Amino acid sequence: MSQDKTSLFSIKDIDNELVRTILSEVWDALEERGYNPSNQIVGYLISGDPGYISSYKDARSNIQQIDRAKIIEVLLQEFYKHKK
Repeated sequence: MSQDKTSLFSIKDIDNELVRTILSEVWDALEERGYNPSNQIVGYLISGDPGYISSYKDARSNIQQIDRAKIIEVLLQEFYKHKK
């Protein structure tokens, strides 16, 4: 790789990827425990009550690391990206 070009670094892209990764892990953990991940995550996002998310595989503590508004923002971006 050439050292002549400046690489761009975007905190926003890293933040969004972290949200996607955590949501995916939470989704899988909820599914493994027999919950409907969509219903549980929506309940958490609307109410803010972490009780909607199982503590299995640290899903609850992981999702609480992210601001709920940021989660909604990333979900809407993904929706719009796939809508086109």
